[in-house]
Amino acid sequence: MDNKSVVYESLLQQIAAVTQGENDIIANLANISSILFYGLDDINWAGFYLYKEEQLVLGPFQGKSACIRIPMGKGVCGTAAETETVQVIYDVHTFDGHIACDSASNSEIVLPIVTNTGLVGVLDIDSPSVGRFDQQDAAGLLPISNLIATLYDIA
Repeated sequence: MDNKSVVYESLLQQIAAVTQGENDIIANLANISSILFYGLDDINWAGFYLYKEEQLVLGPFQGKSACIRIPMGKGVCGTAAETETVQVIYDVHTFDGHIACDSASNSEIVLPIVTNTGLVGVLDIDSPSVGRFDQQDAAGLLPISNLIATLYDIA
């Protein structure tokens, strides 16, 4: 098992432990954003945008203040939400329609959170380094986003 796999497995275990038995989704998302922010190297933002009123609205996060509302299909988060696909962006400055909430961010990964009833939001992680995220990160974060979806089902 490579280092990234070990890191993501550890993060998944921490998240499962801290959310076990807790059904308040905002409290869980707050703790998850903290675990990711402090558990991943070379990132400057980790958090959630929640699907409300046909758009994404800022949820719990760690990092500098962020954009509050993102239209569906706009920027990396809106694209991930609208298409319900993981977005791994090597260099955000080459992403057509990128929304620069923090000019220090240079790469980004966004995973949609989809429950049995549909989209509930996205997990968004930014890095100041170009090329920080790859398919290994997507594979490591997917079980975390799936766990988050199950938390919504019990909330």
